[in-house]
Amino acid sequence: MVTTTKERTTIKRGAGSFLLDIIVYAVMIGSLLICLLPFLYMIALSFSDAKAITNNQVSFFPVGFNLGAYTQIFTYPNFFRAYGNTFIYTIFGTFISLMMTILFAYPLSKTFLKGQPFFMKMVIISMFFSGGLIPNFLIISNLQLTGTIWAMLLPFAINQFNLIILVNFFKTLPTEIEEAALIDGLNYFGILFRIVLPLSTASIATVGLYTAVFFWNDWFNSLLYLNSRQYPVMLYLRNIVNGTTMLGDAAGFGDKSTIGISLKSAVIVTSTLPIIMIYPFLQKYFVKGMTVGAVKG
Repeated sequence: MVTTTKERTTIKRGAGSFLLDIIVYAVMIGSLLICLLPFLYMIALSFSDAKAITNNQVSFFPVGFNLGAYTQIFTYPNFFRAYGNTFIYTIFGTFISLMMTILFAYPLSKTFLKGQPFFMKMVIISMFFSGGLIPNFLIISNLQLTGTIWAMLLPFAINQFNLIILVNFFKTLPTEIEEAALIDGLNYFGILFRIVLPLSTASIATVGLYTAVFFWNDWFNSLLYLNSRQYPVMLYLRNIVNGTTMLGDAAGFGDKSTIGISLKSAVIVTSTLPIIMIYPFLQKYFVKGMTVGAVKG
């Protein structure tokens, strides 16, 4: 009986390597604090008492716990309508954008197709040179899309940057798999939906997240094309920030400036939390997509 022993090899790291690790961790922690502390401050303001806000006693923890701002927001019907509109625009907009971007990116990734270089150049040119605000508004108006949900969905269905991401990722997939599928009698639509998309989970999740964030944060286009009952929550937030909403009239705070600070903070928190909560759920799709996509040949 032959026994083998595995020798454990250790790599000695010098002082310079440890110093580099310290610098990297310090930069990462600093970046985390820069992103996190302002949001914690907004949360503290939204839950703090009016007197504490007026006297500048609030730092990163609430002072004199008060739910007045959230109570007023949740009892105001326009806020929930705006929230519902935002969910509709984000869900349907992301779905339509992903479908159209995928169907456009897949043929663009095939360099053997006639006209592929021309269309790719047109995509890049249109990314830097657009028609402008007024021509876009005239086109949407002439198509009678103003005042409808389609004014928020169709004009922004394909983003050139997201399209290029998918095109480049599709090019990295092994062509041998597609050739074998063609020999087995599978058409290109079958290859796309049965082979390519399962291998592209990471890139699709990334593009989907970018698209969802765009639709969630968009307020300017809704200001141009929609009426007040169709406004999303971000435009509603913008109106509160500009002082054009009567939301704070009955909030129960003693100072008008305090009303603005507390309500603005509460609306920012309630409108930001949903999009932040998406990241943990999408993380597993990133890992799964990268793992599956790494198995090639």
